[in-house]
Amino acid sequence: MTPQDVLDFWFGAPGSPTFGHPRREWFVKNDDFDHTIRTRFGATIAQALAGGLREWDAQGPQGVLARILVLDQFTRNAHRNTPLSFAGDTLALAAARALVDSGADKALPPQLRAFAYMPFEHAEDAYMQERAVELFGALAAEHPGFDEMLDYAHRHRGVIARFGRFPHRNEILGRASTPDEVEFLHQPGSRF
Repeated sequence: MTPQDVLDFWFGAPGSPTFGHPRREWFVKNDDFDHTIRTRFGATIAQALAGGLREWDAQGPQGVLARILVLDQFTRNAHRNTPLSFAGDTLALAAARALVDSGADKALPPQLRAFAYMPFEHAEDAYMQERAVELFGALAAEHPGFDEMLDYAHRHRGVIARFGRFPHRNEILGRASTPDEVEFLHQPGSRF
């Protein structure tokens, strides 16, 4: 498996009709898509979760992004509704922070750049949520079509500001929910 295999699967191969365009599968539950990721990338996900694939970073921003995708996105699909779906978050955030701190994120096309920022949005940390809003804000200001992603960054930040964590993860992670969190989870749009 190579970084390009990951990027081509997620975004479409350069020059293909899907390249650079949002895909519905990214943000909705799709059992077939999840199964494809488990089957095709299961060993790669396990390797990344064990701290591997760091050699991909030497291939530049796209190599780093491929590792981020495996840790931050593929885990959520392949291990949906299990604790393993969040197991790559710390490693993904570390890679994303290094990419952003170096400024190399700016070398990525806008659609790819957005996924380099997702680990900030997925962090149960107020400072990282502020960074997510800043990063998605800059992306939306520079490139039309990213306002919805910026809105989601604001919504994620609001949940962390209110609860300090994402209540929809509580059951999966074996955490007890507060009465306020239970009430919140009954509201439409409370789960990401």
